[in-house]
Amino acid sequence: MASSDVRQATALDRFAIVRLLRDAHAAAPVVPVAFSAPHALAIADRHIGDPSMLALVMGDQPQGVLLASAQDHPFGPARYAMETVWWVAPDARGRAAGAMLDAYEDWARGLGCAFCQMAALVSFPQAEILYRRRGYRAVETHFLKPLAA
Repeated sequence: MASSDVRQATALDRFAIVRLLRDAHAAAPVVPVAFSAPHALAIADRHIGDPSMLALVMGDQPQGVLLASAQDHPFGPARYAMETVWWVAPDARGRAAGAMLDAYEDWARGLGCAFCQMAALVSFPQAEILYRRRGYRAVETHFLKPLAA
């Protein structure tokens, strides 16, 4: 298997997924919570084991991860897929992005989803360019306010 091959993650990939999630967290300029390896491992396990969730990795020694879930839309009779997290190590970026999105979209279609949702950090405008090229369009902007303890 080539290092850019995209595949479903297995339990053997769970610690690589935690490493990738840690790297994604570290690369984000503003994250309101501290990274927690136990929480990341639980998220990886849930996405690997639940049939309504997806865990994709890129490569034999994973250099990319895309976690997502499928659910009913809250406002109408449609299912949609929603990205939980997507991260590709900087030195592994390139054509793998398209292959990961292809696999995600195929998985979502297979579960009867009418839409796929992706998110991007405001500090990474390249994601918006990629999403628009792939037919995604902006539908909502999220804002976050820390609350005093």
